[in-house]
Amino acid sequence: MKLISWNVNGLRACMGKGFMEFFEAQDADIFCLQETKLQAGQINLELPGYHQYWNYAEKKGYSGTAVFTKEEPLSVSYGMGIEEHDHEGRVITLEFPEFYIITVYTPNSKDGLLRLDYRMQWEDDFLAYIKKLEENKPVIFCGDLNVAHNDIDLKNPKNNHRNPGFTDEERGKFTAVTQAGLIDTFRYFYPDKEGAYSWWSYRFHAREKDIGWRIDYFVVSQLLKERLEDAVIYKDVLGSDHCPVGLILK
Repeated sequence: MKLISWNVNGLRACMGKGFMEFFEAQDADIFCLQETKLQAGQINLELPGYHQYWNYAEKKGYSGTAVFTKEEPLSVSYGMGIEEHDHEGRVITLEFPEFYIITVYTPNSKDGLLRLDYRMQWEDDFLAYIKKLEENKPVIFCGDLNVAHNDIDLKNPKNNHRNPGFTDEERGKFTAVTQAGLIDTFRYFYPDKEGAYSWWSYRFHAREKDIGWRIDYFVVSQLLKERLEDAVIYKDVLGSDHCPVGLILK
């Protein structure tokens, strides 16, 4: 079973940069998007064989998520059911017989860490949301989590300490996720692999120089550990400032 997640940084723009070619070539069972930057009716995406689910931000041209799945889910929900968090189209949860899958676009702490306090509340509420679902069945969540967990997960850790995505607070919240029994699947398979990045700034020719960050993840419940087959970073796929990431399940 193949699952893929991609922050497309504007799906309409990404469509002109090879999105459909990658989508069709991968033939994933479930394909999750973040940062679609769309409102309802702004795109007509023909995906034969897939069910489509979209969560739009109220603010135009901002945030947004989507999931395309071959198998029809048992249920679908949008957001976390928390008023404070559910206006930006950041979460879609699909329930299948054996697990839940969530596409999530975690809020950025913003320059000057203007949104760090909000981000901390989001992190606590999202982890509580995951753990509540786990009472019913295992969870897979994927997406742009806007954090590089450890020094190995970005090119220049010293220079970026206290920058959005690499503060002690944000990293600590991801540590809390792993301590709560959830698995960062890429590090499960490749604990020491360097240069495994999924996002590069558009500035300073960062992608050409491979000055990147790993901020896109697949995270799974411990109960799915035996089903893990591989985790993938599609580093050579262009079309966004992020590349897609994937998870293969037995």
